[in-house]
Amino acid sequence: MNRPALPSPTTALARKRSAPVLFVVAHGSRDPRHAATVQELVRRAGALRPGLRVETAFLDFNLPSVPGVLDRLAADGVRDVVALPLLLTRAFHAKADIPAVLRQAPPSLSIRQAEVLGPSPLLLAAVERRLYEAGLTPADKPTTGVVLASAGSTDPEAIAVIAETARELRRTGWCSVRPAFASASLPRTEDAVRALRTDPAVRRVAVSPYVIAPGRLPDRIAAGATEADVLADVLGASPELASLLLERYDGARAAHRPVARTA
Repeated sequence: MNRPALPSPTTALARKRSAPVLFVVAHGSRDPRHAATVQELVRRAGALRPGLRVETAFLDFNLPSVPGVLDRLAADGVRDVVALPLLLTRAFHAKADIPAVLRQAPPSLSIRQAEVLGPSPLLLAAVERRLYEAGLTPADKPTTGVVLASAGSTDPEAIAVIAETARELRRTGWCSVRPAFASASLPRTEDAVRALRTDPAVRRVAVSPYVIAPGRLPDRIAAGATEADVLADVLGASPELASLLLERYDGARAAHRPVARTA
């Protein structure tokens, strides 16, 4: 019986090299915990896809910068890049800031911008993971109200996505789920906690920060959770987020929609 020929090591290496670089673009923060958490998440995603080149850059506050990494990739001879916004919703940074800086990339780079992380069932799974790590169990769901506390935005699309995410989380069995915001929008975390206290079916209140990394706004969420029974951690380098980064990367590769360049 003739067996199919296995690809040679040289061919396999060529395929790895031909895969676009996964270029994760985070917002950045003056809080050093932010960059450390982002780097941990990106390393975890890279470990799930051995051989894939993964790079990280920040729009503000932290290094390396987006233009600096793009210049380095071009100098290394890279041709294809998938730029992944490390954002939960399509607000201003995903719609304006990131496309603008990508349009200024060296002309030798072909860049595709991946979709933002949310909405996704993997994000809901990450939220529940953090709630369980904070001490809750699936048996607590029918009597626990959850405040899904995000950073906040003035973008109506982003606000609508957070509201729908709260509804989807509620459908997984939690007694009640209310969205809250640390800035730009209302209600604040503390107001959502107090509102849940008025629900006779709610025996305990948990606050789940719907943010990726620590920083000023997550600290504001935590400050607003003082009257809650449970405060979960930020989503951070959870395995669900690491898998989601690769899911968005693969989706952008399949879409074949390069970023439009400045004329």
